[in-house]
Parts: sequence; C-alpha cells; structure tokens
Amino acid sequence: MRNRFVWLAALGHLFTDLNQGAVPALLPFFIAEYHLSYASAAGLVAALSIASTVIQPLFGFYADRLSKPWLIPAGVGMAGCGVAFCTLLPDYWFAVSMIVLSGIGIAAFHPEGARLVHNHAGEKKATAMSVFAVGGQMGIALGPIMATVVVSAWGLRGTALLAIPFVLMAAFLAFQLTGTGGGPGAAKTAAAQAGGKAKDLWVPFAIVTGVVIIRSIIFYGLNTFIPLYWINIYQQSATAAATALSIMFGAGVAGTLWGGRLADKYGHRKTVLVGYAALIPLLVLFVQVKDVLVATALLVPIGIVLLSTYSPLVVMGQRFLPNRVGLASGITLGVAISIGGIVAPLLGHVADGQGLPAALTVLAFLTVPAVLLTLMLPRPQAARKEGS
Repeated sequence: MRNRFVWLAALGHLFTDLNQGAVPALLPFFIAEYHLSYASAAGLVAALSIASTVIQPLFGFYADRLSKPWLIPAGVGMAGCGVAFCTLLPDYWFAVSMIVLSGIGIAAFHPEGARLVHNHAGEKKATAMSVFAVGGQMGIALGPIMATVVVSAWGLRGTALLAIPFVLMAAFLAFQLTGTGGGPGAAKTAAAQAGGKAKDLWVPFAIVTGVVIIRSIIFYGLNTFIPLYWINIYQQSATAAATALSIMFGAGVAGTLWGGRLADKYGHRKTVLVGYAALIPLLVLFVQVKDVLVATALLVPIGIVLLSTYSPLVVMGQRFLPNRVGLASGITLGVAISIGGIVAPLLGHVADGQGLPAALTVLAFLTVPAVLLTLMLPRPQAARKEGS
C-alpha cells in the first residue's frame, strides 16, 4: 500500500467532509435566524445531498476514462467555500445555493479520491479505504464543533472565515498531486488488469447499492436529528447537541478502521452483516432511553457499529464493477449515500407531525431490510466464480 497517496486522499476527505458535519450543526442557528420548520431546515441538508446525487456519478464515469487529479483540490476548495459563504446574506435561498455549490465540490472530490486510494491500496483495499473513510468521518465529527465554535465567536456570518483554511488546503493538495504520475498510469493499469480477468457483476452491485442507501438514510437521519433531539427532547444547549453528534461520529472513526481490518481478515460480506445485525438492538434501545447520559453513552457503540460497514461496502462495490471503479465509487459514495440527505426532509415531516422520537423509530426499523439485503449478496467464492 502506497501510504503517501492514501494519506493525501484521506486528508482531502477530512477537509471535504468537515462541511457535511458542519451543515447539520448549523441547523439550530438557521432555525433561530430564519424561523424555519424542521422540514425546511432539513432541506438544507437535502440541498447538499442533491448536488452530489446528480453530479457525482458523472465525475466517477469521467475518472474511469481520463484521470484528473486536480479534481481533488478543486473539490476541497469548492466544498469549503460553499459552506463558508452560505451565511453571508440573510436569505434562505441564498444559503441553499451556496450549499449546492458545496455539494458540487463534494461530488468532484469523492470518486477521484476513492479511485486514487483503490489504485494504490495493494491487497488490503478495505484497510486503505478505511483510512480514506476515517478522514471523512473525522471531518464529520469535527465539523459540528468547528461550526459551533465559529458561530459562537463571530456570529452566523462569521463562517466566511472558514474559507481561508479550505483554500490553503486545496493549494497544498494541488502541489502534492500535480505531476506525481500516480494517477493516470495507475488507473489505466488497473483497468487493463481488471478488464482481462473479470466482468462486471451488476446485480450484486445493485444489492450493495441498496444496503448503502439504507446506511445513508440512517446516517443522515441521525446526523440531522440528534442535535435537534438533544435541544428539544433533552433540553440541552446547542453546544451540547453538537458535542453529542461529534461523540457518535468520533466513535465511528474507531469503527471505520476496525471494520476495514475485519473485512480484509474475515470478509466484507460477513463484516457488513454482523454490523447491521448489531445495530438493530442499539437503535431500538436508543429511542426508548429517557436519560441524556445513557443516550450519550449509547452513541458510542452506535457510531462504531454503523460506520464499521463503510469501507467494506465501498470495496465490495468496486470489486463487483472491476472495470468501472470510478463509477462504482461515484454511486456508492455519491448517489447511494446522498439519497439519505434527500430522504431527510421526509423524516422532518414525520418529526413535525409525530415528534422527533417517531423519526428516530423509523431509522431503527430500517436496519432490518439492510440485514436481509446483505444476506442476498453472493459469498466471496461464488462472486469470484461468477466474475471469472
């Protein structure tokens, strides 16, 4: 595994996904500033997701044919500046447009970043992908704290200052990746090797995509409603709400690394199956808990188990489409994951009508079809036989 490329991609992933963590943490401030409903506030999360959903597979399709390493720094800069400037004008639709711009940056970064990791991962692809994923999860975990600290110190429009570190990081990545020779050549070699030995397995890939969609709905549901749950149900402060979100996804960092290593050792399918089976009782118990300290403690295993499935699912998608690694990455990291953000406003309507606990109960029940779909995936021996 060529660690330099993996770690550069992970660093870019961290900065890119800071924005995905920051937007949900900004929702309470937007609600107070613009007097939004839960559904309208969740629409900001949906705006971020829709941009990635529409465009990211196109970037992945493009990456399979002609690698463009500059998409990595460009994506980081655009994603950061979009969120940084979304508060400059006191207008809801201006905020939506800036968040869409951030989503386009996220769409540009992920397929090219995942393709770079895949081509330099060696045999331990799930482990390398877990390092890449940890960058993103650390960004999501730190994003709420970053947003809350900035708004608390300089007000809602103070987020514009965040553009500075994102532009600097984009420049650093551009310098490190320009002229490396590690992108296009590696992509062509990998594609040639894959094309000569294996065929694309679209049905198993579709099943993996379905599992990723369910994980995405749970992910975005928790990401969107935990801050609001802490404020409105447990009567905690906005800072405590952001801290709760960071605890869950901070624990997910350990879960992501753990899941990648388990997948390389015991198998991707088995790791995903055990993870979703364990998630069922955890989410059911979480909805029933009335004490904020117990609920906070439960966020740790929930974060570990939920995010342990991240890298195995991405790598399975890439292996089922060996000739279209960029496209597979664009779908599993883009379309499938972003659908969770699109569903967030629907969960917002449930929360508006039935209360926040009802919205979280829906997430608990979604773990069951995730287990059933995982059981439908071919075992490794059958997949290798079918693809040969």
